Amino acid sequence: MINRFFITSLLASLLLLTFTNCGKKQFLSKKNLSFSVDTVVFDTVFTTIGSTTNQFKIYNNENRTVNIEEIELVGGESSPFRMNVDGIKGTKITDIDLEGKDSLFVFVEVTLNVNAQNLPMIVEDSIRFRTNGVDQYVKLAVWGQDAYFHYKDLNEGIWPNDKPHVVYGYAAVDSAKTLTIPAGTQVHMHKNALFYVYKSTLNIQGTLGNEVVFQGDRLEADYDDVAGQYYGIYFQEAKPSTIDYAIIKNGTAGIHLFSEDADNMGYTLTLTNSIIQNQARYGVFIYSGAKVKAENCIISKSGTHALLVLEGGDFNFNHCNLLGYGSSTSPAVGISNYYENGVTNVTTVGSINEGTMTNCILTGNLETELAMDTLILAGVTLNFNFQNCLIKSKEIQTDAFYQNILWNNNPNFIDIQEFDFSFETNSILNENGIVSSVITDIFGNPRNNPPDIGAIEVN
Repeated sequence: MINRFFITSLLASLLLLTFTNCGKKQFLSKKNLSFSVDTVVFDTVFTTIGSTTNQFKIYNNENRTVNIEEIELVGGESSPFRMNVDGIKGTKITDIDLEGKDSLFVFVEVTLNVNAQNLPMIVEDSIRFRTNGVDQYVKLAVWGQDAYFHYKDLNEGIWPNDKPHVVYGYAAVDSAKTLTIPAGTQVHMHKNALFYVYKSTLNIQGTLGNEVVFQGDRLEADYDDVAGQYYGIYFQEAKPSTIDYAIIKNGTAGIHLFSEDADNMGYTLTLTNSIIQNQARYGVFIYSGAKVKAENCIISKSGTHALLVLEGGDFNFNHCNLLGYGSSTSPAVGISNYYENGVTNVTTVGSINEGTMTNCILTGNLETELAMDTLILAGVTLNFNFQNCLIKSKEIQTDAFYQNILWNNNPNFIDIQEFDFSFETNSILNENGIVSSVITDIFGNPRNNPPDIGAIEVN
């Protein structure tokens, strides 16, 4: 009796298993898949630098399960693309059941190999999906470009500008050397990268319409306005350097200057006709004695200050926009001749032998966009001269060095969000400047007499 029951149960189980297996095959859908896209397109990606991950979805629109026999990256192991299907990585994945009315994610990345071309190229591949003996394809396409790569290297002479320069780690100009970056050069900085000028000279020689551009190395649209993608340009005890017609965007500190060459009686940096925007912290940071002359520059949307002077240093800004629209807590301009070290509890004080603002705009979203905090000690010099500027300040300052200041007027910029700081002729900025040696504006337009305040002249 026991044996007969056991045998009967076993036979029933085998019949049930057979029926189930046959039923599975019998009731699979004979239909095929659908996809959220037919082509996955990546924006320009530099050689050897991975892109962001793109994704698409596979759909089973039927009520019954579809068996995906094969999912294959057609280019195989030699493809610059990589795929991940619902957590499974590989160039060929087999036997995946997709239940009725369900979907799967496919994630795709790409890295391009270095090539010998200077012009953009198109790299293509595809992913093949086989269901019920039918092949379906999703195409993959990327626009890539070769570049000059710098990884913790030393530079001098003249950089070629026939293709972009990409900086990993740092690109340095070593002691007593000179590097010239000509007009039209595109410089792309990798995450946390630094352009380092040490006791040497950097000359950036852009021209109107052919500027030298510093930005991150991620060219996808998602990174167009992301600050902090790299550190910035760092001058340490630098010899006289120049930057003309540059665009420096999306870094942490656009230009950071620490001290200067002891033998240099002039400016550490002469900065002209340049735009520094969307920095995570500072637009221009002058620290511990560096000296900067700036003309026709727009520095805007910094995480803290458009201009910070700390522990002393000299500055002479003429026809510049120092704008604080990027910060909700820090003024556009912060000036201090001392620094308190929180670790050592030592306060270091320096001089500001020249602290000049002429024809400049210091404004933003805060009530006060200029903060000055100084210590006067024996042997310390403070010499300020602010003339014909528009300044936003909760308290109207009465120090004698403020001359012909327009306090708290609205400049009526055209479009702050789009970085358009031009204005109509009815703006308070129009013809309220003072004549100086700066005879054209940042766009090459002639200055009126009297000129407009700021980097842009309305004619």
